[in-house]
Amino acid sequence: MASVIVPVLYVVIVFGSLYIFSYLYRTHNANKTVEPYFDSHPERNTYMTLLEKSDPPASEALLKAALVRRAVADVHRVMRLREDKPALQNLLQKGSIGEDLWNSLLAAEKELEVEIMDVISEANSFVEGWGNLIFPTANEIIANEKIRHAFDRTAETRAEYERKYNVKSKAPVAPLPKSTPPPTVAPVPPQPPRSPTPLSVKPNDNLAPPSSAGAESAASSDGEAQPSPDQAAIPRPKASNKKSKKRK
Repeated sequence: MASVIVPVLYVVIVFGSLYIFSYLYRTHNANKTVEPYFDSHPERNTYMTLLEKSDPPASEALLKAALVRRAVADVHRVMRLREDKPALQNLLQKGSIGEDLWNSLLAAEKELEVEIMDVISEANSFVEGWGNLIFPTANEIIANEKIRHAFDRTAETRAEYERKYNVKSKAPVAPLPKSTPPPTVAPVPPQPPRSPTPLSVKPNDNLAPPSSAGAESAASSDGEAQPSPDQAAIPRPKASNKKSKKRK
């Protein structure tokens, strides 16, 4: 009889201790607050403050600008979660981090989904269909800010690489072109209209028809036409011997 009671007591003690440990562990986790993954959301707070302002109310342009900045901050958070989640999951599998940080990241994902839906609904309340365009606009703003920041740090980056590789750059960095006002052009005074000058047409003497007197004098007494001065310059072929004998 004693040989049966001892194993039963052992099993009861083991399973009872496991049950008590699990109960205490669940109670501890339930009472423990998860530390937020991100800090406070100042862009969202600014937009909500402007939206609730009533004396005087904020203009629509100011509310739209605040909503766009809120969307830009949300895009930054989405990009950070996409970069951190694979690394944290790998560290969690290896046991390098605890579950608190992982649970904080999952809670931040759910909060960000609600935030994105709220931004889309607020954008559609201003202009129908703007909710589908506000986040692509925020992506373009972020890309523009990155390019601008890289261009502003061109001189610093060049100096850093010159110190690192001991190389002197020859080409200087051109500063950003400043917007200069267009040159002022003096107005041209109006000129009086010019009167059209009549064209004087001179008769062409070379095209005048020959006179009748010259035509009559060109004919000889025997009815043969005399050559004109222009035709006299052209050599004419000699008459044949038969024609000369008849004239004699």
